[in-house]
Amino acid sequence: MPTTNVFGVPHYYELIAGQAAMPLVFIHGWLLSHKHWQPLVSQLSPHCPCLVYDLRGFGQSQEKLDQFLPGLPLAAQALKSSTSPYGLAAYARDLAAMLRQLELGPVWLVGHSLGGSIALWAAYCYPEQVKGVICLNAGGGIYLEREFKQFRRVGQQIVRWRSPWWRHLPLLSFALTRATVAQPLAYRWGHQRLKDLLDAHPEAALGSLLESTTETEVHLLPRLVTSLQQPVYFLAGGQDPVMEPKFVNHLAGYLPTACTGQDAVIELANCGHMAMLEQPQVVAKTILDLIKPE
Repeated sequence: MPTTNVFGVPHYYELIAGQAAMPLVFIHGWLLSHKHWQPLVSQLSPHCPCLVYDLRGFGQSQEKLDQFLPGLPLAAQALKSSTSPYGLAAYARDLAAMLRQLELGPVWLVGHSLGGSIALWAAYCYPEQVKGVICLNAGGGIYLEREFKQFRRVGQQIVRWRSPWWRHLPLLSFALTRATVAQPLAYRWGHQRLKDLLDAHPEAALGSLLESTTETEVHLLPRLVTSLQQPVYFLAGGQDPVMEPKFVNHLAGYLPTACTGQDAVIELANCGHMAMLEQPQVVAKTILDLIKPE
């Protein structure tokens, strides 16, 4: 199992070689893992090197989570971001360290949901390592107190009530083939979603949820997006119940005009919150059109 040590924590990764020199790096969302990128990477790896990995505390990156972590980069400190090892800036720091160890960069980042926010933080804190960002089912920047409190409460209940017995309940996997998507997924993806939900380390699952959804952190996203100089694009699911297109458009509205040569938001019709599984061919073609690999 390929791993690289990032601040004392072994991080699982897979690097799939491609024809072009510009690598794509994929950052998964909350309670997911690198596995969910497989349909998209199979489309893109013939054209570009592709790096998938598991975030600290998720998937197969779960050992030695209590290791010492250095301070956040000055860029994150200036914005007074959370200092938690499961905050957005900390996950961006992990990513930058991994890229240095693997001698990759500059790279294009493709982040799904929570991973999109991490990608934006990485572009802000480590501009020399990030060529551009593509956010998938990610956006925000508006703090809706009632909605966020409900989201945090439900998320905490899911994490705390998890049970190993859930693995033996096919109906849960079946339910996850239909959760937050426009069209049902194949059963194996519902089962993978359940496996990743159950496998996530409780500290990471709760920490990343609570640290990324505070009013302070939500309001920081527009501030750092305004400062970005790299090209940034947003792929929104037209029927995404988690990150509705209006919230994607809101965050994209803070981009400097120099960041995009065309519309920053590309809406995918008949698509929910799992675009990389729902429409991998469309997403792959869109990404290739945006990054224009040589």
